[in-house]
This record gives sequence, structure tokens and C-alpha cells, in this order.
Amino acid sequence: MNEVFLDTETTGLSFKEGHRVVEIACIETKDFIATGEIFHKLINPQRDMPDEAFKIHGFTQNFLSKKQTFDKIADDFLEFIDKKKIIIHNAPFDLSFLNGELSKLNKKLIDKKLVIDSLEVARNRFPGTSNSLDALCKKYNIDLSRRTKHNALLDCELLREVYINLVGAKEPKLNLTSIVSSQSILDSKNYNKDIIKISEAEIKTHKEFIKKELKKNFY
Repeated sequence: MNEVFLDTETTGLSFKEGHRVVEIACIETKDFIATGEIFHKLINPQRDMPDEAFKIHGFTQNFLSKKQTFDKIADDFLEFIDKKKIIIHNAPFDLSFLNGELSKLNKKLIDKKLVIDSLEVARNRFPGTSNSLDALCKKYNIDLSRRTKHNALLDCELLREVYINLVGAKEPKLNLTSIVSSQSILDSKNYNKDIIKISEAEIKTHKEFIKKELKKNFY
């Protein structure tokens, strides 16, 4: 099963209070290596943009008013994430918005059983410390210079890098079956088994060299 790293941006903190999704980004991976498949949409929330939200992601009401509404992108979104493991940082937040939007359209909801909350993974690994995406990037020395504003697509890529470190995965994944084992090399008919013996003269010369160097450097 392939994975999808997912992030959203919204107009506020609660879908129940009338806030809406304004950006969805998904990066597909296989064994945490990007496949090149991306889903990224900016969405018209059909409402105003509070100052607090604007300061986070920088999207204005006027800019988003020219984008598609959620109902126009819902089917493509569901198709992209279908039958994939979904990794989200602070999953309850994003799921509340996404399933809220899908519910309004009588669409299939995202199954929570297919979702991994990377924030919970981080809290289990680093209890009692900040486990925000920024904090984890700093912990793992992941470059944050591009993150001047919250951007769902960039955050997906940062989350992928963070999650690889969190779970101790390898990037790229090493295919051990393609590597010739040391034993197979030793067993090879082409392996040179001849042992080169050192002559007495070579041993004497080496001892004299060592004695000379020791005297020069330490006495």
C-alpha cells in the first residue's frame, strides 16, 4: 500500500464554526520515497478570510475567490487518496475539516483507520517537548528556510522528511537482494585464494624503518 502525506490550510480552527478548507496538498510515496504523483488545489472557501488565518498562510479572500469550490475537486481528491495510507500531522484537525466538507456533499468520508497521526508518533517518541512540524524539522536539521508562510504542499514534503526520521526509515530504501553477499564472493571460483608471504629481508627492512621513525618522532 502506497502512502500519502497530506496537509490542509483553512480559514480558521473549527469547521463547526463555519470555517472552510482553502488548500489541500497530497504527496504520494512508496516506502516513503516520492513517486512524483501530487494532488494540490487552492479552494474558494466562499467566505471572508480572517486576519489571523491570513497571517498564517497569506491567502486573501479576493485571491481565492477565483479558485474552484470544494465540490468541484472532491471526487479527484478522493480518487487520489483511495486505498492509500494517509499520514497527517495533527490528523484530528485536518480530518475534521475534510470530512466536514465531504459530509456536506454526501461523499465518502476518510476512514480514520487508514490515517496515521505523525504528531502522536512524535509525542510517543519525544514526550514532554514541542512536537510541532517546525520543532521536529529543527530537531532533525531539516531546512526550513523556504517556510516563510504555511504552505500545504511544502509542509507535506517537510512532513515526509520528518516522518522518515521519526520511524527510522531509510531513504532511499536499500534493496539488499541486489547486493552480492560477502560469502558469495568468498565462494566464487574467481576468488584469488593465494596468500602472499613476506620475505625475511622485507621484515628486517620494515623493523629498521619503524625503529628509525620512532627515534625521530619520540626521542
